[in-house]
Parts: sequence; C-alpha cells; structure tokens
Amino acid sequence: MQHFDLSYYQKSADYVKERIGCTPDLAIVMGSALGGFAEKIRNPVVIDYADIPNFPIPTVKYHDGKLICGDVGDKKVLCMAGRFHSYEGYSFEQLSIPVRMFRLLGIKTLILTNAAGGVNLSYRPGDIMLISDHIKLTSLSPLNGPNIEAFGERFPDLGDLYSAGMRNTAKRCAAEIGLAVREGVYMFFAGPQFETPAEIRMARILGADAVGMSTVPEAIAAAHCGMRVLGVSLITNMAAGVITDARLTHEEVARTAQDTEKVFTIFLEKVIKEL
Repeated sequence: MQHFDLSYYQKSADYVKERIGCTPDLAIVMGSALGGFAEKIRNPVVIDYADIPNFPIPTVKYHDGKLICGDVGDKKVLCMAGRFHSYEGYSFEQLSIPVRMFRLLGIKTLILTNAAGGVNLSYRPGDIMLISDHIKLTSLSPLNGPNIEAFGERFPDLGDLYSAGMRNTAKRCAAEIGLAVREGVYMFFAGPQFETPAEIRMARILGADAVGMSTVPEAIAAAHCGMRVLGVSLITNMAAGVITDARLTHEEVARTAQDTEKVFTIFLEKVIKEL
C-alpha cells in the first residue's frame, strides 16, 4: 500500500492557504445531508475539492464536495461541505488528508458531525448526541504505516480524544437555547451496508449508543495531530431491529437530517461562537 510523506499533505495545505489567505480558528466537517450549515457562513471563499491537489472527491449523494472558508460570529471557519468514506474505496490514510491539511494550516480545533443510527433504546430520530467516546473493531487506522513526526508521536493517547471541555461548552450552549442533547458512545462500522440486527445487539452490549460509517478515522488523525475534537451525531434513524423493523434507506437519513437542519445549524453556530 502506498503511504504519503509530509510533502503530499503540504501541497493541499499550500493551495488552500493561498486561496483563503488566513489561518482559520477552527475547522468543521459536515455529515450526510447536513451541508446546509455552510449557507450560514458569511463572506465565503468556496473551493471545489477537485481543485485541491491530492484531495479526495466524495461520490455519495448529499455530500457536496466544497471547502468553504468564512465567518461565523467573530470566528473564521473552514468548513467541509461533504466528506468521503472508506466504503467509497478510500484508505484510512486518505481519509486523514483533510485533517492533516487543517493542521498544516495552523488549525487546532475540529468539529466533526455525522448522521448516525440510534442504538440506545431511549433515543429517537432527530436527537443530537455529543460523542464522548468511540468503538472501532476494525484494525484499520489512519496512523498505519510510517509515522510522520511533524504531525505527532508514534503512539498517541486517545484518553480525551473527544474533548470533555468542548463537550461541556456544547452542553451549556444547548441549555441556553433550550435544546436537550444526548451524550454517548459512537461505534464505527465500515459500511456501506447498514448494520444487521445482530450487529446492533452486539453494539448495544459493547456500550454503543449510536452507529455510523464515518468520523472515527478523522478523529484519530486529529488526535495524532494534537487537535481538540468535538464530535456531534444527529440521530437520523433507529438502527436495524431497534424499536422498529422498518426498512432503512439513505433517503430516510437525509430526510431526517433536512427536517432537523435548522435547529442543528442554530446549535452549531452558537457552539462555534462560544469555543
């Protein structure tokens, strides 16, 4: 398998830095059908992923494939409207390209959002969950291969991967706008198929509250780079065999995300302003 050296990521960073002309305060990655937040960014500079050297291209519906830099409150934000996944054929190392680019741009704070399936029986579609931890059973990692010391040490600690301080800020912001948020464990599945009922029972036994097909590779890469991470899941459906036996579809995920987009956007805007 091919591995990338520092110069590979630097090409992406140099191109974006020239286009945006600043060091953003934070970066945010938007999950499935959650790209509406990008419309709230003022004074936007929009860059197509296809124009960024060495940058992957999303192939999944509801992932726009645009990098947007602009203002949210008094913060300068770099937003990925659309992400890519391992099930699209990308390696975990390729999934780390945006995060490592962010770090080379001088960004130290990252918000990762996703659409997730509810495993916790008390959850309902439309709930927002702050990720407190994750479970990843696959041996794949964005850190496989030679370590790049410029990003971080060979064996990074993940004890506070999803920053407790940032979660506390997010919980305070939610309370101030009258929004009830959950806090729980996200379990990574490679996809693209939805999980089986047996897999969901396993996930619940292991302590997962929600399941999904993204976020974890980026979070690990960010931790390696010494970045603070806030993970936010929008529960768009109940996972297979949980509460309902209804057939799961990507359209259902997108529909719930779009229905909840307004309050989700208000919440994210407030969190960004307070970080």
